[in-house]
Amino acid sequence: MPLLEETTLPQERPPTVPVVIIGNGPSGICLSYLLSGHKPYLDRATVHPNPILYRKLQESKKLSITEQDMEYLSEGLEGRSRNPVAVLFDTLLHPNADFGYEFPPVLQWKRDKQQHIPHVVLGRATPGGAWHAMEGSMLTISLGIWMELPGVNYRDLTNGKRRDVTSDRATPEEISSYYRNYVKLKGLQKNFIDNTYVTSVQKLCRGQEGEGLENRHTDEGDGGVGDGGNQGFEGNRVECIDKGGGGTLWEVRGYQQVQSDTHVPFSLFAENVVVATGAADSPVHLGAEGEDLPFVFHSISDLGFAISRRKLDMNSDPVLIVGAGLSAADAVLCACGSNIRVLHVFRKSVDNPDLIFKQLPKTLYPEYHKVYNMMSTQTYTNVAPSCSEDRPQAFSIASSVCAKMCPKPQFAAGNMAGTASVGLFPDYTSFPEHCVVSFQSDMTCLLQGNDSLKAFKISMALVLIGTNPNLFFLKGNGQYLGQDPTKPISCTQNPIDIHPYTYECTNEPGLFAMGPLVGDNFVRFLKGGALGIASCLLKRLKKKGKLISNGGNNFI
Repeated sequence: MPLLEETTLPQERPPTVPVVIIGNGPSGICLSYLLSGHKPYLDRATVHPNPILYRKLQESKKLSITEQDMEYLSEGLEGRSRNPVAVLFDTLLHPNADFGYEFPPVLQWKRDKQQHIPHVVLGRATPGGAWHAMEGSMLTISLGIWMELPGVNYRDLTNGKRRDVTSDRATPEEISSYYRNYVKLKGLQKNFIDNTYVTSVQKLCRGQEGEGLENRHTDEGDGGVGDGGNQGFEGNRVECIDKGGGGTLWEVRGYQQVQSDTHVPFSLFAENVVVATGAADSPVHLGAEGEDLPFVFHSISDLGFAISRRKLDMNSDPVLIVGAGLSAADAVLCACGSNIRVLHVFRKSVDNPDLIFKQLPKTLYPEYHKVYNMMSTQTYTNVAPSCSEDRPQAFSIASSVCAKMCPKPQFAAGNMAGTASVGLFPDYTSFPEHCVVSFQSDMTCLLQGNDSLKAFKISMALVLIGTNPNLFFLKGNGQYLGQDPTKPISCTQNPIDIHPYTYECTNEPGLFAMGPLVGDNFVRFLKGGALGIASCLLKRLKKKGKLISNGGNNFI
């Protein structure tokens, strides 16, 4: 990613925007819809199956949901999200979905142009975010109707496709097309700036009302671009303290790619910043020796590329796939579907209740249960010589140490079917409770099992053990925003700590987060972040008497 020089930024004062949203996936799209004046009301022609929630909705039926008390409405609801507003919005859009019902939403949408909040949505590609980069022929985990956004029926844009009686899952290609069309149908294009890369988000401060921007806030260790000159500002740099009268501003900097090799820098001031960048930026690494070798990859797309270029076939050495999640399962299906031999390594036991396959109904996800069946039955049964020393505790153990532990590790190459039970793909072998010790330049990998080491010749390795967000544009990579500030942000282990009903970061007023960054990894639930943030901002503006009457977005 090219970085901007300080001198390339415009000298005039950048425009000030009430809200800047970083990320144009479904999170950013949904929030843009709500900030554009679209407000949800109880549809009086419907009855919610939850009688307690329905009674609460009836109490304030003349008010939009965004104007009501999120904590009161969310109280007592249960669902598959840790965020109460996410559960609330999901049950309003898809009542009793977890019980297999397909009830219509109990909401009707009305637009109030007098409550439009000007905002910009910055995204690296066209609206849809990471969905454009996914393999288009695979099926989503969620049902297609769960992927839809408010106001536009998913089936209406996909010709009402249903693959069979029990399954209504979609392909990423269909979903990415739906999101692009959604933005056009709802007239949101003016809010979206495509092909933009944010390189720095920094807090500024301003004085009392009417005095304007005074000083730029800096902290030791600020990340991203823009730690240089104080362009357009006077006075010394001081710590910004919000005293209630002036408040804080954010400076958002980056560049827009207008051609393949042309980058136009931009700088914006924002009263509020929403981080909705998702979790797919940085693949998690094992930390094993040799993981940087050219035959080790961290994306399933690299496997598809090798197959399409005919670099792999049934006569190739096996592909090593590391991981026990859905991405790893997709890679197994992709390889086995092309008759490519697979060695599948994962640290958990096949009986571990945390395996994602145990949470998926067989009727809806037969292909994943097929992979799980192979993981359970087609295991490597040959036992390598026992090690005389203790099992290594770290992945990065050196190969020389391994050689001392197991001077003659067993090499296995060629067809592995003889060591596995008969299954749907005989050239697949699983290695439960194993980890990768090292990759070697001669295309071999060393696996650590229960008191044994095994070495295998492979054609390529795919390490698919999850992804982490890349928040390099925030101070300290945003780590101070986490529930545990001593650890990096992780969407599963250490999400950003937010207020449960507003999605505002507890450690940074004026900065909001939503989607996978706060633990909502499914589209069904990330929409709740849009509801919470929109409700919060609308109430604050109304309280200050600053509701926006109209206006387009001509900020960049």
